[in-house]
Amino acid sequence: MSKLPFELFVGLRYTRAKRRNGFISFISLSSMIGIALGVTALITVLSIMNGFQHELRDRILGMTAHMTISQENGKLSNWSSLYEKVKELPDIEGAAPNIMEQGMLTNRGSVQGVAIRGVMPVYEKEVSNINGKMVIGDLTSLKPNQFSMVIGNELASSLGLSVGDKVTVIAPQGTVTAVGIVPRIKRFTVVGIFSAGMHEYDANLALIHIKDAQKLFKYDEQISGLQLKIDNLFRVGEVKQEVANHLAQTLYVKDWRQQHMNFFKAIEMEKKMMFIVLALIIMVAAFNIVSTMVMVVTDKQADIAVLRTLGATPNSIQWIFIIQGLVIGLLGALLGLIGGVSLASNIDVIVPFIEKLLGIQFFPPDVYYISQVPSKIDWNDVYSVSGIAFILTLLATLYPARKAAKVQPAEALRYE
Repeated sequence: MSKLPFELFVGLRYTRAKRRNGFISFISLSSMIGIALGVTALITVLSIMNGFQHELRDRILGMTAHMTISQENGKLSNWSSLYEKVKELPDIEGAAPNIMEQGMLTNRGSVQGVAIRGVMPVYEKEVSNINGKMVIGDLTSLKPNQFSMVIGNELASSLGLSVGDKVTVIAPQGTVTAVGIVPRIKRFTVVGIFSAGMHEYDANLALIHIKDAQKLFKYDEQISGLQLKIDNLFRVGEVKQEVANHLAQTLYVKDWRQQHMNFFKAIEMEKKMMFIVLALIIMVAAFNIVSTMVMVVTDKQADIAVLRTLGATPNSIQWIFIIQGLVIGLLGALLGLIGGVSLASNIDVIVPFIEKLLGIQFFPPDVYYISQVPSKIDWNDVYSVSGIAFILTLLATLYPARKAAKVQPAEALRYE
């Protein structure tokens, strides 16, 4: 006698038993494969989207800080004492002063509007990885009062600049003269070129020393804000509140989520839409389980009648077919989970193989900033997909199981 519960024993026996109707077996197999493919596709796509999101976030935050402290009038005084104050906080890894202004660069008739950032190289390495993005030169080449500049590779290409060339900077903060306000114009020397892998920075950002920025934009000894880097960027909300409570009421704290809110919201929305669309594959496979189980119930009516005459309750009959349907669904979900995790983990090998096989490149480096397909498995997504597959499978078995429980022995055995 089996030690398994009666319902579980019979349900598993029905699952393993050879079907008299080969068509039912085929539909069961196709339902299982459908769930497996749906789970595999969903885990893989979500992992790729997580990879793109992680890659873009790293590139964005590699060129900027996690938080910025500023003042209402746009100019921050006595930043050195503020620097010492925030560095005492446990979650702050680094801080650096900067000046952010808009300006225009012109060279040989070409003009480009840019964001000009005044930095102190010795502090800047605490909050960003600009030095690691340098293609030519070094960030430490920015010296005070030498009016030197580091620019992005796309900006250098559009203006026809290289290291050692002179470029004219036009600042909107003008000088008042007898004929009116005249824009401030200054010649800078290009001492370095960086490549951040983001068009926003590579084509529209120029770095100069903060002392030169103070002179060019009339900041005296003030700055635009103090940039902060924290130890865990995902705790930025909590740390932001701690920093705000630690500072004067006249100061404002802005984090990276606010600075790039629309961009990351668009990615998150796209991820949710892909989740819903691909979850429909699992739903279709679950509906196949409904049709399969209905045919199984019809095929097994005589067996159900015999079990009822032997004392099985309608509830027991119902659980027999729920177990049978769940075995089909859970095997499909398990195969899909293994396939999805395996595919997502090896996407960096699989994609180049397909590209070589077909002789094409999905993301040419001269067109796309991210030429490799990134993948990052988020186990919360894996658990969510697996949970959805389980719930849909369970729901798909309820109607056929209920129908089996309502089979009347006398009616089922009348023509046997």
